[in-house]
Amino acid sequence: MSFSVTTWNINSVRLRLPIVEQFIVREKPDILCLQEIKCRAEEFPLEPLQKMGYEHIILHGQKGYHGVAILSKVPLSEDHRQDYCGVGDARHISAIFERGSRRIRIHNFYVPAGGDEPDRSINPKFGHKLDFVEEMKALKASSPGVSSILVGDLNIAPLEHDVWSHKQMLKIVSHTPVETEGLTQVMEKGGWLDLMRQHVPASEKLYTWWSYRAKDWEAADRGRRLDHIWSSPDLGPFLDKIEVLKEARGWNRPSDHVPVTATFKF
Repeated sequence: MSFSVTTWNINSVRLRLPIVEQFIVREKPDILCLQEIKCRAEEFPLEPLQKMGYEHIILHGQKGYHGVAILSKVPLSEDHRQDYCGVGDARHISAIFERGSRRIRIHNFYVPAGGDEPDRSINPKFGHKLDFVEEMKALKASSPGVSSILVGDLNIAPLEHDVWSHKQMLKIVSHTPVETEGLTQVMEKGGWLDLMRQHVPASEKLYTWWSYRAKDWEAADRGRRLDHIWSSPDLGPFLDKIEVLKEARGWNRPSDHVPVTATFKF
């Protein structure tokens, strides 16, 4: 029995609804987690997506900014929205779904980008990002009777080959040591398993994001792995494959992130 989960920072779901629909027709994930939907719940395009089979949709929206959504073909229950850093941003949502005898809580995150300057004394956005990651360290992968999957745009590329140049990126927000060490501690303290790196060795380059600023993003290939899929350790043995749909970066009016899909076989 296979089951697939996709994460995708869509950078405005209303603007990019055509490529969301294109992706669904092509890949048909069981659960699709979107970040940066940039709309309030009442503005979300519920009807067209429900008609495509995603009858169960939960949202944490915000006018013009942030926002996360979980679209599912299977029922969702016990949904929860955590207000990280207590500033009211719509950056997290979670819910439980069932697969066979398993109960699995799926978390969908949109971690703050952190601005351009990696110094919290002069850049409050960077301080906010570090505080957000600090609070994430309390999130545990395992709880009695419930497994977990964590997905989202975490806005940090933690490993050397998660960026196009480790040396040149060390002082660039998303790959500075304080960020990468912080995210590593989130994984270690919470007992999370990095499913993408379970499938692709850490010695290989792996990207999910390419900047809009590049004149030819594909030729330059200066990417970063900002999007992640983690799980509780008990789900690791059931991972069948990970797919990073790089070609989606070249679709009409694309997001700068591409969809990442984990397929499990239980």
